[in-house]
Amino acid sequence: MNRRLILTIASLAVVTGLLAACATVPLTGRRQLNLIPDSQMNTMSFSQYDQVLKESKLSKDAAATAQVKRVGVKIQGAVEKYFQQQGQSQALNGYAWDFNLIESEQVNAWCMPGGKVAFYTGILPICKDDAGIGVVMGHEVAHAIARHGGERMSQELAVQLGGVALSEAVKNKPEATRNLWLTAFGAGTQVGVLLPFSRQHESEADRLGLIFMAMAGYDPQVAPKFWERMAAGGGTKPPQWLSTHPADETRIRQLNEWMPEALTYYHPK
Repeated sequence: MNRRLILTIASLAVVTGLLAACATVPLTGRRQLNLIPDSQMNTMSFSQYDQVLKESKLSKDAAATAQVKRVGVKIQGAVEKYFQQQGQSQALNGYAWDFNLIESEQVNAWCMPGGKVAFYTGILPICKDDAGIGVVMGHEVAHAIARHGGERMSQELAVQLGGVALSEAVKNKPEATRNLWLTAFGAGTQVGVLLPFSRQHESEADRLGLIFMAMAGYDPQVAPKFWERMAAGGGTKPPQWLSTHPADETRIRQLNEWMPEALTYYHPK
C-alpha cells in the first residue's frame, strides 16, 4: 500500500468522524458517511439507469414484466407510507420510481438512487411469486432508501480516484466513474478490498426490506424461505468474510429474529 493511498484512507477516516452525524439510516439509526448530495446522486442515477436499459435487452414477457412492476408499485407505496408515518416524506424528494425487467440469466436485481429498479429474469424462478419478488424488491429498494450506494461511492471515490469530487470524476474519468458507479450500486461485480455492499449494509437492507414488504401486504415469513431457495441453488460460496452478503445461515437467522417486528406491519390485503 503506497503512501498516497494510506494518506487518502486516513483522511477519509477523519472526514467520516466529522460528518457521520449528518445522516442516519432509517429504522436502524446508524450514523453514516454521505459526501455526495442526494440531488447529484439522483441526477447521475437517472443517466446511468437509462444507459443500462439501452445496453440491455428488456424482457418481452408481458406477464412477468407486469408482475415486477406491480410488486414494485406496492413496495413504492409502502416506502412512501413508512416515511410519511415518520414525518420524513421530504427524504423522498426527487424520487422518480421506475421498475424494469431485463432478459438475462443473471440471478440479480438492484435499485439505484431515486427508485430506479432493475430485475433480471434469472431471479424470477427463485422468487416464484409476487411475495418472493417482494422479498427482493424490498431488499433492493432498502439499499437505496438507506443510501448505501452513496456510502460506497464516497469510499470508492476516495480510495480509487484519489478523493476527487463526483462532478470532477465524471468530467475527467467518465469510464472509471461509470464502472465505480455500477459496482457501488450492485449493477456490476467486484471482488477486492472494496465490495459492492458490506455485510452491515446487507443486514440493514434485509431488516428494512422485511418492513417494506410487510407494509406492502406481502407475508414477511416468505423471506427466510426465499433465501433458503437461494442457498440451495447458489452453488459453492466464498467464506462469509470475503462475501458481499452474510452467510446464508446468518441471514436466515437474522430474518427470523426480526420477524416479530416485521409482522406488526403486516396486514394481508
